[in-house]
Amino acid sequence: MAQQEPHVEETVTYETVITTTEVVGSDIVKTEEYQTQAKTEISTKEKLEADEAFTEGSSVDSQTDSKIIMNEAIRDEYDATGHHDYIQSADEKALVRRLDYFLVMPCICVLNFLQYFDKSALSYAAVLGIKKDANISADQFAWLGSIFYLGYLVYQGPNAYLLQRVPIGRYLGVIIILWGFVLAMTEMGENFSQLAALRFLLGFFEAGVYSSCLMIISTLYRRREQTARIGLIYICNGVAMAVGGLIGYGIGHMDGQGGKSGWRWIMIILGSVTVAFGFFCFFFLIDNPKSKLICRDEKTRAILAERTLDNAVVRNKTIKVAHMIEAVKELRFWCFVFAALLINMQNGALSTYSSLITNSLGFSSLDAILLTIPNGVVDVIYILIAIFVNQRYGHTLPLACVLMAWSTIGLILLITIPVAKVKLLGLYSTWSYASAFVLLLTSLANNVAGYTKKVFYSSVLLVFYTIGNFLGPISLLNQTAPYVPGMVVFICANVASIVLLLIAHFSMARENRRRLESKSDVKVNVNDDLTDKENPNIIYRI
Repeated sequence: MAQQEPHVEETVTYETVITTTEVVGSDIVKTEEYQTQAKTEISTKEKLEADEAFTEGSSVDSQTDSKIIMNEAIRDEYDATGHHDYIQSADEKALVRRLDYFLVMPCICVLNFLQYFDKSALSYAAVLGIKKDANISADQFAWLGSIFYLGYLVYQGPNAYLLQRVPIGRYLGVIIILWGFVLAMTEMGENFSQLAALRFLLGFFEAGVYSSCLMIISTLYRRREQTARIGLIYICNGVAMAVGGLIGYGIGHMDGQGGKSGWRWIMIILGSVTVAFGFFCFFFLIDNPKSKLICRDEKTRAILAERTLDNAVVRNKTIKVAHMIEAVKELRFWCFVFAALLINMQNGALSTYSSLITNSLGFSSLDAILLTIPNGVVDVIYILIAIFVNQRYGHTLPLACVLMAWSTIGLILLITIPVAKVKLLGLYSTWSYASAFVLLLTSLANNVAGYTKKVFYSSVLLVFYTIGNFLGPISLLNQTAPYVPGMVVFICANVASIVLLLIAHFSMARENRRRLESKSDVKVNVNDDLTDKENPNIIYRI
């Protein structure tokens, strides 16, 4: 293979990298063309700065810190939908297995299971006596559902700052411990004011979870792998609904034990478990691609460099205002955040009212809790379908639109057909919105580059997610089941979200065509932390 002419400055080649990657497998060999290009050697100070930006906390020694170069040859490996055919080597597969089964995803799964279960504890408490014990009205109960998201909203600013400034694993450990403590203390609430304050604090400390998980997955996984891992977060939510129904049913039978109502025992038990898990995450959650538990040798280092070419995410502690300004100027940004708001109006309502809706169909209080189990099951099924179709065929946002359309059909069944079983079927159908939101987050994780820009995108999206969840329960104020006016609002919101997702899809598709037709030979170093707009070699995965 012909070598590129070296620059005037002192240069080194990728010969050492080739020696390593020949062992790694065909996926790395495929990129041999650009890896053998000469590159300018950087000074010791620059090498240290670049290494810190990409591998904060790395304990792996290396003779040189090679630049990770993305050029036109890399861009041309993608088609117009951002699809990239690659063959994983045995070593890379082993690395992914370690991430999936031992180092990262188990913690993330348990974390999201507890987060959703803890947040939804109010739904179980609704049929276990909380309204009677605290002497709260139906409207005050709706406000308890919404106040959680007010705390969630208030914390997004501090969350965005801390995500970029502190190790994510330690950060998550602290906020998990704090929200577990708040949940356990909720059993002491005796009136609306006390419960409202505790629900606000619960939302405040839970607010950092989704964005933290999104950043960990974006950093450690290839773009094509991210759909399944982000989907797994929400599968755990579905499992929390299903298993949570069983746990809630069991704890409900503790009513009167120790002189406490069943809903108080739910708060105590869930809060205690959450605190214990928070300490585990503080010490053991892996958040860094160059942790000594991941990057153990030069072969793994080369694999990580190749994977970074694909996801283009490099941790950087410097907050770049230019990244934020670029984001707010993008039509895609506003489509994403408003779609998140509209989709999650329904989420906020159903998370709080699902047991009450089921109870209104003629089922007893404990049976209503049991009937939340299918909510979790269908939620998992929809997400698994979304993951399978997306990984096989792509079309992330169009698929999200199909799932939102199906959710809308479920809402229509819920409010128009006067048959309890059909209404229950409609309720279960509505949960397809969750898989649509998974695909929205996947598109964000896949296609937004630049560390500050990605943190900003995800944080603002969560602000709008929070507003949607806040507005959802309020939309059902002064209504009785089946809450027809509120459901009509959710139907309109779903239709509007479909329009926004399609606009975002076609804007990225147009940019992909433009980039693939251009003849730019710009070479960029991924460690420079460029945005997807600054780096012309990124092809959006749509």
